[in-house]
Amino acid sequence: MSDRGLPDEVARAFLLERFDDFLALEQGNADRTREAYGRDVTRLASWAMGQGVRSPQALTPLMLRQFVYYLKDLGLAPSSIRRTIAGLRTWFAFLVAEGILRGDPSDRLELPRQWRTLPEVLSQDEVATLLASPSPDDPLYFRDRAMLELAYGAGLRVSEWITLAVRDLHLDEGLVRVFGKGRKERMVPFGRSAAAAAAIYLRELRPRLDRGQGKGVLFLNAMGRPLSRMGAWTILRKHVRRAGIDRPVTPHTLRHSFATHLLEGGADLRAVQDMLGHADVATTQIYTHVDREYLRTVHRQYHPRG
Repeated sequence: MSDRGLPDEVARAFLLERFDDFLALEQGNADRTREAYGRDVTRLASWAMGQGVRSPQALTPLMLRQFVYYLKDLGLAPSSIRRTIAGLRTWFAFLVAEGILRGDPSDRLELPRQWRTLPEVLSQDEVATLLASPSPDDPLYFRDRAMLELAYGAGLRVSEWITLAVRDLHLDEGLVRVFGKGRKERMVPFGRSAAAAAAIYLRELRPRLDRGQGKGVLFLNAMGRPLSRMGAWTILRKHVRRAGIDRPVTPHTLRHSFATHLLEGGADLRAVQDMLGHADVATTQIYTHVDREYLRTVHRQYHPRG
């Protein structure tokens, strides 16, 4: 294991030491700049490992877009993400100069000035395909199905779904107790499909996964430990790929889709605000704009004069 917390072979594949020497000897960068750029590459390498990528040659423009969404989901401001991408572009330029890469996969990556006003959402058909993507042949099928159903069915943040405790799930009532930002508690309903998937997971798989290290957390990894944020991202990405969805989908995309689909169905804005745990209804109102975009799309598609 390298001093950056990466397996030695990954640290070597991503040329971390050679990149640091390049910054110091050829670029003449200050120590703080070198440390920042090193952290940027380490963060990318760590994320890439979670996607099954262990060398820079396997990175694609789509993966880098997904990485940007991952940084956003971590709570990084657009300015911090722009600085991270600037550091990575220096690294990619170094790899091209060294003959490791033929071209820079970040060349067309858009740097965020500010995040879009309208969030990305999946259509209801896309969500249905995604929820059906876990394969019964997968040993963790019951967990993945329950996790996706609850994440979408209750509109949870990724930090909320990976910290759910078994005791927070009230299957008979169709309610889940959620601790959101600032440990603010709320009760969120979920539907029959999510309840059925969670009940099967609790009965058939979780007891076999839990080896005394689960700490009462609902969703466990294959080692029997609480699922990490990176683990949740990896699972979602796998099923997005299986579902044939070829655009970036983050855990927050499921939450955006939950809110948008409720409003499309006629739900009251204040009720959606309560379910999402928004302190200010203005935060929830963004989804009314998404809904209007959806209606305009339907009009253009189906109206004879659209």
